[in-house]
Amino acid sequence: MAKRLGILTGGGDCPGLNPAVRGCVLQAARLGWECAGFLDGWKGLVEAQSIALRPEDVEDWINKGGTLLGSSRTNPFKREGGPELCRQNLRKLGLDALVAMGGEDTLGVAARLYREFGFPVVGVPKTMDNDLSATDFTFGFDTAATIAVDAAERLKDTGRSHHRAMVLEVMGRHAGWVALYTGLASGADFTVIPEKPVSIKAVARAVESAHRRKKHALVVASEAVELEGGDASQPLDEFGHNLLKQRGVGERLARAIEKETGIEARCAVIGHIQRGGPPTLFDRILATRVGVRAAQLADEKRFGVMVALKGNRIEEVSLEEATGKLKTVGAEWLELLRSVSIDSH
Repeated sequence: MAKRLGILTGGGDCPGLNPAVRGCVLQAARLGWECAGFLDGWKGLVEAQSIALRPEDVEDWINKGGTLLGSSRTNPFKREGGPELCRQNLRKLGLDALVAMGGEDTLGVAARLYREFGFPVVGVPKTMDNDLSATDFTFGFDTAATIAVDAAERLKDTGRSHHRAMVLEVMGRHAGWVALYTGLASGADFTVIPEKPVSIKAVARAVESAHRRKKHALVVASEAVELEGGDASQPLDEFGHNLLKQRGVGERLARAIEKETGIEARCAVIGHIQRGGPPTLFDRILATRVGVRAAQLADEKRFGVMVALKGNRIEEVSLEEATGKLKTVGAEWLELLRSVSIDSH
């Protein structure tokens, strides 16, 4: 009788999830496993909602954005009897192992299920924020940053045409990796990230200096930045995170810049455009590699681990290590940012 593997994608969607599922299913089939995909992340496991995933079902998923299995921010530990339902449904559906693909929240649930219930789970790191510890990169990040850089360069064109200061707000809940890479790659005049507190006056000075030199300026800002006079009272999701859709960091920055400098300023929020569309070459290959390795680890019964990229090698680390702390922008990256800035941050 064939062994059976469950696969779920949780948290925010991003390019690379479908290639990762594809790699996992194709490798599992070669190892003699049948696969089932849970719908909408942990919600699908709690409610026993799944579909069959055969090689012919996923063979064309390599270039598909988002997640065709669907996702949610469901936390089984916030639902009455949620962890026990997960265990029961795994048995009811005859599954021998589970591959959970997600970021800090999805894999945090996986780590806890393994630690407290001995759940046969393997983690696959997915987040466009690139903030998971123990892996050098997560798929989704390269695509998101590439899209953001394209947007930044388009904003520079229109800013140059009208002699304006342009502000681009990019995603990044707790870490500033997307903003950092976008700012570096687009030659932004100032990059605002949550790891480094900054005053409105410092941003305004950099904008004024850039505008004197070239009659336009570009500021890249992470959505999670705390600005002076910010509103900390935001609604929370099931994992206790602020829902950032109401913050308006970019718009507030643009207004403050115009007030401080007298320079006409405009804001663009790239938002969920970063999440959709086909994955880049880098993300397709990385997603395929980690999906394939996850199936191999399940076959080897090596549970409680996450697949990680170390240099150019695919390795495994414990889920506890992977989710123990967030990977945030460090001092060496801040120094690089200063090194290529005419007006030092």
